[in-house]
Amino acid sequence: MLYSPLIKWILLGGITMAMITGILAFKVQQLNQNLKRISTIDPLTKIPNRLLFNQCINQEWQRLIREHEPLSLIMCDVDYFKKYNDKYGHPAGDECLKKVANILSQSVKRSSDLVARYGGEEFVIILPKTNAKGAIKVANNIRDVLQEVKIIHEDSQVSKYVTLSLGIATMIPHSSLSIQELINSADQALYSAKNQGRDRYCYNPTFSYSDLDY
Repeated sequence: MLYSPLIKWILLGGITMAMITGILAFKVQQLNQNLKRISTIDPLTKIPNRLLFNQCINQEWQRLIREHEPLSLIMCDVDYFKKYNDKYGHPAGDECLKKVANILSQSVKRSSDLVARYGGEEFVIILPKTNAKGAIKVANNIRDVLQEVKIIHEDSQVSKYVTLSLGIATMIPHSSLSIQELINSADQALYSAKNQGRDRYCYNPTFSYSDLDY
C-alpha cells in the first residue's frame, strides 16, 4: 500500500510523539524515585533519617507480630556533643557525626538491620529478630570500634575521646503493645546511661518475654 507524503509525515509524527511520551514518563518515574530517596536520607550523614526509621519500624513491627519474634532498639547519643561543637566548631561537629554514623552502620551486619539519624546528635538502630543478648553484643561492638577510632574530644567529662551513651530495649511485638512503648523504653534506658555517667549502655528490662502469653 502506498502512502502519501502527508500520511507518512503523520505516522512518523505519531511514532515520534509516542517515543517522546515514553521517555518523559521514564524520566518522571526516575525523578520521583530520586525525590523519594532524598526525602528519606539524612543529607549530612547519608544514612536513613527519622522518616525512613518510622516507615521501617512500622513494617518490622507488623512482620514480627506475625512471626512472634523479638525486636530490639538501640538509642545512641553522642556524649557532650554541644561541648564538642563549642570547642572545635560546627564543621568539625558535622564531621564527627559523619564518623559516628559510619561506625554505627559498620556495626550492624544484616540487611534487615537499620541505622538512622534520629535527630541532632542522636541515632537509632533497629534490630529485627534480635533478643536482648544480641542487642547488647551490638552495643558493645559499637563501643569497641568507637574506642579504636579515637575521635579527640578534649572537653568531654568522661574521656579524651568521643563516647556514646546507648539505651537498649527489646520487645516481642504484640497487638496489645505499641511501637511507641518500645521507643519510650529504649529512650528511658538511654536516659539511665547518661544519668549513670555516660560512656556506657543500659538495658531496659521493662518488657520481658514472660510478660506476654502466646
